[in-house]
Amino acid sequence: MASVPRTVAVIGGGRMGAGIAQSFATAGSAVVVVESGQEAAAAALERIGASLARAGERGHLDEPAATVARRVAAVARAEDLPAGVELVVEAVPEDAGLKARLLAEAEAAVGDTAVLATNTSSLSVTDLAAVLRRPERFLGMHFFNPVPASELVEIVVAPGTAPDTVASALAWTEALGKQDVVVRDSPGFASSRLGLALGLEAIRMVEEGVAEPGAIDDAMRLGYKHPMGPLRLTDLVGLDVRLAIAEYLHATLGERFAPPRLLREKVARGELGRKSGQGFHTW
Repeated sequence: MASVPRTVAVIGGGRMGAGIAQSFATAGSAVVVVESGQEAAAAALERIGASLARAGERGHLDEPAATVARRVAAVARAEDLPAGVELVVEAVPEDAGLKARLLAEAEAAVGDTAVLATNTSSLSVTDLAAVLRRPERFLGMHFFNPVPASELVEIVVAPGTAPDTVASALAWTEALGKQDVVVRDSPGFASSRLGLALGLEAIRMVEEGVAEPGAIDDAMRLGYKHPMGPLRLTDLVGLDVRLAIAEYLHATLGERFAPPRLLREKVARGELGRKSGQGFHTW
């Protein structure tokens, strides 16, 4: 049976980073979350603790939530990571420059045998690898929201990724109780590319008055057995996140990924989905 890393670092303690940290801590890893400053680090720990408490109340933990929470610590800088970290997962916003800088800082702090991974949903893993001294120890581990409940991790392999790095990522995914899909590095990978194509077309249908968001979602949920419709999923992911991915895929793959006007307008109004209370649905 595969086992999780003894120590995992997660760069970024937002919704995705907190979920990744919770998943590894629940599976038995010691986890260190890197956030930008002491206040943000404390907030990340509070976020993870609250999520673990809810999981415990729902019977989703095999041990008390407080026991799992004690496996999670936080630091204010990547330079403060312990040298014994086996896996670093970067989970900051989709800004290539920010990701590259933090990955390079983390690589300098941890040992040469550590695996580094990015949780990017669309950016080039190959380009991020170019800033690292050991690109063979780097790959994409794309988790899905909400991470503790999601079954999937998309493993993204760059040309320079070593086979043993991929093998470690696959073993850790199995140890988390999740399923893997392995894809070659390309814009949007498999999941974001296909998911975004459906989501953008659904937005265009709303824009053109074809149907209301609820009807479009019900058509895919009831007719095609999707667990949720593309517009509700867009709300869950965040309209701003979807827009950023669409802009990147538009630039790299062409006009079929051009963001609809309605998506831009909603983001400009602050209608970002569940996190703001309003997107294509009211939350």
